[in-house]
Amino acid sequence: MSRHTRHSTLRSVTDLVAHDLVAPTDQAVLEEVAARYAIAVTPHLVGLIASDAADDPIARQFVPSVDELVATTGERADPIGDDSHSPVPGIVHRYPDRVLLKLVHVCAVYCRFCFRREMVGPGKESALSDDAYRGALDYIRVHPEIWEVILTGGDPLMLSPRRLSEIMAELAAIDHVKVIRIHTRLPVADPARMSPELVTALKVQGATTWVALHANHPREFSEEARAACARLVDAGIPMVSQSVLLRGINDDAVTLAALMRAFVECRIKPYYLHHGDLAPGTAHLRTTLAQGQELMRALRGRVSGLCQPDYVLDIPGGHGKAPVGPQFLATHGSCAPDHEAAEETRYRVIDYCGDVHLYPPETGD
Repeated sequence: MSRHTRHSTLRSVTDLVAHDLVAPTDQAVLEEVAARYAIAVTPHLVGLIASDAADDPIARQFVPSVDELVATTGERADPIGDDSHSPVPGIVHRYPDRVLLKLVHVCAVYCRFCFRREMVGPGKESALSDDAYRGALDYIRVHPEIWEVILTGGDPLMLSPRRLSEIMAELAAIDHVKVIRIHTRLPVADPARMSPELVTALKVQGATTWVALHANHPREFSEEARAACARLVDAGIPMVSQSVLLRGINDDAVTLAALMRAFVECRIKPYYLHHGDLAPGTAHLRTTLAQGQELMRALRGRVSGLCQPDYVLDIPGGHGKAPVGPQFLATHGSCAPDHEAAEETRYRVIDYCGDVHLYPPETGD
């Protein structure tokens, strides 16, 4: 069967074999992967995969690999420590002024590097129960420091427009909630689902809606995906990006620059480039921090400032995000420009070409 033939979402190894995305000889071992981690590849994404699926950067994100059965030191089921910051079901309150509200545990597609891969997909709880949802709203109501609610999961845009509209209205009715941010892959994974009704459901009186789009390769920005993003932005919903640095997908300067430019062309501000989390069976997709820093150094100065994301590491154990980009500043000593000025530290500043400069400059520079 051609992978370009019209079909429904691929959800099994048998489906992947039928569409020439994995070899029949690999089916038995990949069934072991599928028994542990969910599979879903939308028709839209299948259509973007090149003929050599094994090395294709789209396939590498969504088609399972035998390498997922290999566990390495430090990997854990909850790599960023959500559970340790969950006061009630559905809520993660890691930072003072914002919470995650995990509404659903299903996605249009399942990424092979997902840090919540042990918690999402078929066989897992699909959504918050009504009682848990009410408990989560009550928690938000009694914590006036919560300024922003981040809808995540799973992918919250898997909910119907009607249900999303109800949730948005209930959150916006809480006086201290001023921003509702939605994390999604839907505009690139299944752009046809970004209907006018869905976009309308995301706009609400009383709070500002932001959408954070997860994409990792410039080829994800098909004509259809760009149009889906435009529907959001044209409706007045600002967008930011989230990407994960992934080996064999976007771990070269040319691809990473093209990805960030694609975001900006779609009026999406690059926000986070995540270092790969220590999720089970994902070592084959992780880079080193040194490689990530070198890539960020390559972007600086050579690509527009609009295209610069923050390179961040989610510290294992629930300790939050830390910026881990390259350093361009180091102390050089102290200086006192004249007898009236307070002594000031002199710094070594590295420009994007790698040249070193002193600041403040020495007399005569």
